[in-house]
Amino acid sequence: MIEFKNVSAFQQQHQVFEQFSLTIGEHERVAILGPNGAGKSTLLKLVTREICPRVRDGSYLKLFGDETVNLWALRAKLGFVSQDLQEDYTPHTTALEVVTSGFFGAIGAHGHLQPTAEQVAQARAMLATVDMAEYEARMFQRLSTGQKRRLLLARALVHGPRALILDEPANGLDMGASLGMLALMRKFCGQGRGMIITTHHIDEIIPEIDRVVLLDQGKIVADGPKAAVVTSDNLSRLYHTPLRITEQEGWYRCWHA
Repeated sequence: MIEFKNVSAFQQQHQVFEQFSLTIGEHERVAILGPNGAGKSTLLKLVTREICPRVRDGSYLKLFGDETVNLWALRAKLGFVSQDLQEDYTPHTTALEVVTSGFFGAIGAHGHLQPTAEQVAQARAMLATVDMAEYEARMFQRLSTGQKRRLLLARALVHGPRALILDEPANGLDMGASLGMLALMRKFCGQGRGMIITTHHIDEIIPEIDRVVLLDQGKIVADGPKAAVVTSDNLSRLYHTPLRITEQEGWYRCWHA
């Protein structure tokens, strides 16, 4: 699905990655865990082509095997949800329009982008899937944070993508909204599709996640099966504080040691 090979990348004048390599298979379910400033959001912006890597010999970034990306085709393969998208989204847009905008990769409703009757029907079905059907006429700005996040998830899923990318999916949500988002993520994984999440909270790592990558200051410090990577020693080093990690039925919790 995604292959970074010796990638170097900048955010403004700051170099985030230098000779960075990472491969994620199409059906893998991966969590990228790290503190603020580790490079998680930059990594996702490289995937979505919001920023581009430095061009150099022996370096490439491939998505589904291709270095050259057709963004329209990419949207049908990868669904994407982030807090930045939520903050930037046009406030005076109905819930139904938010979901149909996913067909065009637009932020908001635009007169020249008119969904077909079939697309509207698909959007309504997706609203029902995320328990937002009753809000289809509600303006985006009048929804709670949790409702907005579910709506953007519906927008990301309306294409039926092969994989889903979530940037800190439960960040800013209250307990009920957070549990609801995690339940929707689990449902998506149950359909056999891939998922990548970035987070700095281990309680967002749903049981269906198989692999965890620890990222710190633009470098991978651990990568492997979840049980082998999410340990007290590894996370204590990652966050520079003594931590105790416990696991129960596939869920992980963290305490100060």
